[in-house]
Amino acid sequence: MRYGIAIDSARCMACYACFMACKDEHCGWDTTVSKAQPHMGQFWMDIREWERGDNERRIKTATVPTPCSHCANPACQAAATVEGAVYRRDDGIVIIDPEKAKGQKQIVDACPIGAIYWNEELEIPQKCTMCAHLLDDPDYPGKEPRCVEACPNQALIFGDLDDPDSDISKRIAAGKVTQLEALEGMDTSVVHLNVPTVFLAGTVCVEDDEVLIGAKVKATCECGTVYEMETNWAGNYEFEDLPKNKKFTIEIAHEGYKTAVYNVVTDTDHYVDLTVLEKA
Repeated sequence: MRYGIAIDSARCMACYACFMACKDEHCGWDTTVSKAQPHMGQFWMDIREWERGDNERRIKTATVPTPCSHCANPACQAAATVEGAVYRRDDGIVIIDPEKAKGQKQIVDACPIGAIYWNEELEIPQKCTMCAHLLDDPDYPGKEPRCVEACPNQALIFGDLDDPDSDISKRIAAGKVTQLEALEGMDTSVVHLNVPTVFLAGTVCVEDDEVLIGAKVKATCECGTVYEMETNWAGNYEFEDLPKNKKFTIEIAHEGYKTAVYNVVTDTDHYVDLTVLEKA
């Protein structure tokens, strides 16, 4: 049995239900595995949002719910100077012991994704416990963390990662695993799906400012991968989830018009241009 949470960013609506459920469960009282979460300054379920795009013609937002990842080899555990201050349970949940970890601020600094917080009043590091106190309670009917229970859109799925027939294992197998960059290559019990990378987008029209539907757009990566699509009813195209920091050549073609060519680097999300095709 290894408990885990799959977080599908494509399903997240940024409604903050998971965030509020976490606060409701942990603020104001201690549990069997943690001291109370302060009302302010700590986000055990951190909803990380950012604006995407470098041009007002194409702006999108990304939302990635980010709790502790409950790593198989936790950096926070390695940073602790007292044995047992941070420990990984047999079910994969990583716990910070509030008594043994007292005064050890280096545990906070060790987390590669910034998911551990310092309680100045108690002088202890704190983080998501995956609601271990509820999972350990035989009388708790939900048998899942409060954040998962509260999600209205099934963006969070809880279950046994060791069971290939569990809902979480099926979701992970069917989805696109996109581990957080700081945890790349690491084994964690929180698995992220569909975290966006970068997009290249643009609009195609002709000389009289009429949008061009069905123009063929080809994006060729320096790695050799080719992406192709046609402009939609609004003359727009968009290539999503492209590899980062790669050189791309974009070719836009339509019968009767000269081909337009752009060279772009995917260092960030780009609205390539408003392309006006000239007649051949």
